[in-house]
Formats: sequence, C-alpha cells, structure tokens
Amino acid sequence: MEEIAIHTATIQLDQLLKWAGIVESGAQVKFLLADAMIEVNGKRIEERRKKIYPGDVVHVKGMGQWQVISE
Repeated sequence: MEEIAIHTATIQLDQLLKWAGIVESGAQVKFLLADAMIEVNGKRIEERRKKIYPGDVVHVKGMGQWQVISE
C-alpha cells in the first residue's frame, strides 16, 4: 500500500485521485464510480466529491490501494 500525503484537513475523492496521478481526469473518476471500482475504508463509494481524511484507505480495483496521510 502506498501513502499519499495531503496538506489540508480533507480532500475530495476526485481531487485526490487526480492529484496523485491515479487518474487523468474527473471523467475517469465518474466511470470508475459507475463501475463500482472505488472503495474507501472497505466501503463502496458512489459520490466523487466524498471528503477524504488522513487515515482513510482508498482502493481502486485493478489499480491499487493508497493510505492518505497528513503532511
């Protein structure tokens, strides 16, 4: 599992995935959500603007898993 450091108290899921280079655009996030490929802390996520906090674990099926940390 890789770590992704954020400089804020929270970050939106779509912004995190783009910032970390996991996806190239918000449209890709939308398709991943529609295909039920994203989980946060083991729960399926359907909203692309979900707030992500340090300590959360984001899993994208077939791509990897990342833990968000505070920097």
